[in-house]
Amino acid sequence: MAARAYWQGQIRLALVSIPVEIYPAAKSGASISFRQIHEPTGKPIRYEKVVPGVGPVDRDEILKGYEISKGNYVLLDDEEIEHAKIESRKTLELVQFVDTDEIDPLYYEKPYYVVPADDLAEEAYIVLREALRKARKIALGQLSVRGTEKLVALKPCGKGLLLETLRYADEVRAGQGYFKAIPSTKPDADLLDLATTLIDKKTAPFDAGEFHDRYVDALKKLVARKAKAKGKKVIEDVEEPASAKGGNVIDLMAALKKSVGAEKAPARKAPAPRRKRA
Repeated sequence: MAARAYWQGQIRLALVSIPVEIYPAAKSGASISFRQIHEPTGKPIRYEKVVPGVGPVDRDEILKGYEISKGNYVLLDDEEIEHAKIESRKTLELVQFVDTDEIDPLYYEKPYYVVPADDLAEEAYIVLREALRKARKIALGQLSVRGTEKLVALKPCGKGLLLETLRYADEVRAGQGYFKAIPSTKPDADLLDLATTLIDKKTAPFDAGEFHDRYVDALKKLVARKAKAKGKKVIEDVEEPASAKGGNVIDLMAALKKSVGAEKAPARKAPAPRRKRA
């Protein structure tokens, strides 16, 4: 089944308009979800809308409320909220360009593939892609979709273009408050050299296929065993890596040396037999 377009419209750069379609680049993984079950009957549990001291209420009696102070709400109905939504414009105007490394990774949210909508759009699409690549720039704009406006970044991606939604400034927490207690002293040069050596030894090209969600894998195996056991309890201990002896206090130099040695120690060959003298 073909993927459904997240957005259809045109990218505008000054007087140039490029018809495009945008598709999600990410998909939900093989996660496992659970439902709450009433054990005696084996039936799923449902939730009712209730008011304390009143009990269950009808759905048409429910409004949305924004709390302006403790226990005080401004009430809004669906029509009022719908009226506040911005018009769903079909144009993504590129209003600014920044260096490729200027945007902090904290601001990136979700990736989308951008493709030309038809053959006539391909030439302008390719020109924009190559111009961004040559200038080493990222284009910024605001995308109107489903009543909201998203800040987006557009960049080259192989033969195509990648659009990433960005968080607004008020959606990102500043890190200084979390890091202020960390001392600014320089590390020991020998320790730094050992740590750098260990990093170099473990450096390899990134391959997302090499990594798996071990928790999800374990849950799948557990569900399979449970189904086979016909409801009987199945508990197995998960092996944990052995903790270092001596508690939390360790000799950092010794630990780094041992780690580097384990990474670069080659397999020893058996010594060749000595020749007997004539």
